[in-house]
Amino acid sequence: MKTLKFTPPLVKMILDGNKTTTWRLFDDKDSQPGDKLNLQNCGTGKDFAKAEILEIQEKELGKLENADFDGHEKFLDQEDMLKQYREYYGEKVNLNTIVKVIKFKLVK
Repeated sequence: MKTLKFTPPLVKMILDGNKTTTWRLFDDKDSQPGDKLNLQNCGTGKDFAKAEILEIQEKELGKLENADFDGHEKFLDQEDMLKQYREYYGEKVNLNTIVKVIKFKLVK
């Protein structure tokens, strides 16, 4: 089973049902709709939930649309978004970087 890691503030959003979409850059997991996932708190290293992938789309960060933000944390603007993803992935992130938009649901 594949694992997706989340920062502690995002763990709470997921468990509360407010976060049902994640964006992954430079992802080589070959995830597909229907795949089951372990969701892990990267602060503790412990799994906190299981999920199933509902849908995956790939596009450039600069071409994300309003629907891609449904179930995802919000940003003030594109610069704020780039800043956040550069903290995760480094300075190589730009508006042309390919992002996997992964929609998921929690499962028991």
